[in-house]
Amino acid sequence: MKPLNPGEPRQVGRYRLVAALGEGGMGRVLLGVSQDGRLIALKQVHPGFAHDEGFRSRFRREVQTSRMVSGAYTAAVMDADPDAPTPWLASVFVPGPSLREAVDAAGPLPPDSLRFLAVGLASALTEIHRAGLVHRDLKPSNVILTDDGPRVIDFGIARAVEGETDITHTGSIIGSPGFMSPEQANGHPVTPASDVFSLGALLVMAATGQSPFAGTSTPQTLYNVVHSQADLRMLHPAVRRLAEPCLAKDPAARPTPAQILDFLGAVTPSANPWPPVVHASIAAQKAMVNQALSLPTPVEETPSENTQPKKRGRAALVIAMCLVVLLGVTTAVVISLTRSTSQQTGHGVSSTSASPPLPPPDPFNPVSLRKVDPCALLGEPDLAAAGQSLERVENSVKFEECAYSIKDPADPSKPHRITLNLGQEKTAKPGATRLTIEGLEATKFIDNTCTITVTNPADSALTIHAWNLRTDEAGCSSTQALLAAAIKKLRTGGDIGTFPEESFLNFDPCTFLKQDEVESLAGEVLTTDPDGLHECTWRGTSSYVVGPFNVSMPTGRMEGQNILDVSGVRALEEHDEDSCSVTWLHRKTARESFEQLRVRVNTHDGKITVDEACKRAKDLATLVIAKLPKP
Repeated sequence: MKPLNPGEPRQVGRYRLVAALGEGGMGRVLLGVSQDGRLIALKQVHPGFAHDEGFRSRFRREVQTSRMVSGAYTAAVMDADPDAPTPWLASVFVPGPSLREAVDAAGPLPPDSLRFLAVGLASALTEIHRAGLVHRDLKPSNVILTDDGPRVIDFGIARAVEGETDITHTGSIIGSPGFMSPEQANGHPVTPASDVFSLGALLVMAATGQSPFAGTSTPQTLYNVVHSQADLRMLHPAVRRLAEPCLAKDPAARPTPAQILDFLGAVTPSANPWPPVVHASIAAQKAMVNQALSLPTPVEETPSENTQPKKRGRAALVIAMCLVVLLGVTTAVVISLTRSTSQQTGHGVSSTSASPPLPPPDPFNPVSLRKVDPCALLGEPDLAAAGQSLERVENSVKFEECAYSIKDPADPSKPHRITLNLGQEKTAKPGATRLTIEGLEATKFIDNTCTITVTNPADSALTIHAWNLRTDEAGCSSTQALLAAAIKKLRTGGDIGTFPEESFLNFDPCTFLKQDEVESLAGEVLTTDPDGLHECTWRGTSSYVVGPFNVSMPTGRMEGQNILDVSGVRALEEHDEDSCSVTWLHRKTARESFEQLRVRVNTHDGKITVDEACKRAKDLATLVIAKLPKP
């Protein structure tokens, strides 16, 4: 909060202005007082927008709609003048820091505060969407933390900025890169589900201190929003249960604000919902406001003998505000010394025992699919319902696939060995026959195998498919029945076998390491290329591959001449003229085999030496091992 500049108007419309609150991309925000004594935050739109009639028309329309929004967790719009020389909007003033300021000062929010925040944000979106608005710019600076809960501000105003203006242009994106939805980042039409995605990103930021999609640059952040799955490993499980479905790439897979409220249940009333540092900041801001209101209103006049008293009045306001800020900072510093104790409990959002669960994430989304153990997906009842008889389950060398042995009722002595793969990349098969399996488009291709493929409905770059070495009618029929049973089981849920929490297979390999970590090791900018569900390649003049190598033999032996110690882990280094790899055993699986991980650095025709590739492979393995959960 700052004093108004000398010569600035002290009156806009029916509102007396007393101080400046801040300035952003859309304009300047001032503290004002209405005729009935209520405090208002008056936003004067950037002069660049004032010359555009299209903006004024949109601003007028959005303001009219915004005035229909009410609720305990929004700052209601009170007045506006879209036709003023400098258009302005007045909303209820709420004292308190923004969510960004609060997290910067207090650190990640504790469990009760996170739940209080989530309920407030979902309640605010309920009211905003009920009025027919989409916020479009729900970010940390547009959430104010007050003594009795969060307040969402600037709803509906971002829409007015869109279009051809002196400041924006066709194809520009309105919003904050780390908190906008994938559809908004792509410039596609947005729906209320876009705000739910932003809510999920805000919740992760409040729990960790940073956006889940933060990159080293705006383009990288936007790429992460559109293509990368959020790294939610550091979240308390209760926070993750809420944030993960909100951050689904598919808008249809996200919960509604009403469903979020049902999941969270009623919050316990509290006089101090935030960490002490935040309440100290709120008190300091209230004191500053009171001090600003207590000073005499300067009289607009030409320079004369009265100029000196006017300067003294401004100086008094500056001194008073500085003293209040000093008091608030001192209080915050003292209270912050107690913060570490409360943070040791972890950051969680608890749901009440009677609250219904959130709608499950899309089962075909790679986030959900990579957690499914294909060897534990189907049991005897699933296959019996499909008219098949399960004889045994076999391991495969790939973690996203498993071989099922199925008895042929016509000839039980000749079982069908059918391999099910949940996440192979899509490839064109000329001459394939089209069909439908469980309502999904599929193809059947017969050469030396009978392969039936379903395009993943949540990610068209991936497929779910099954193949059989028997290419006769019985072989293809069994293959189709197994694939149909897998699709049905994934869709309907139930007892689906998953990998344990300590498995690498649960994570998106392309976000397991941060982009800047790999680029720092490579010394260049890299592009990210996912390969199926569990492997990722970063490409530049050399390429860097991270993923599970295969399911190792039951003995788990690591044999070879080049045995390394990588951060206390026994690993095998292997190289040829084109690449160098480092492989190690991460954990023992339920079927007495081992989850074997590998990093590989390719030289790309001598762009780097094999020795340098081996050095980088060991460094890359060190990065991965440091982040792996302990088995």
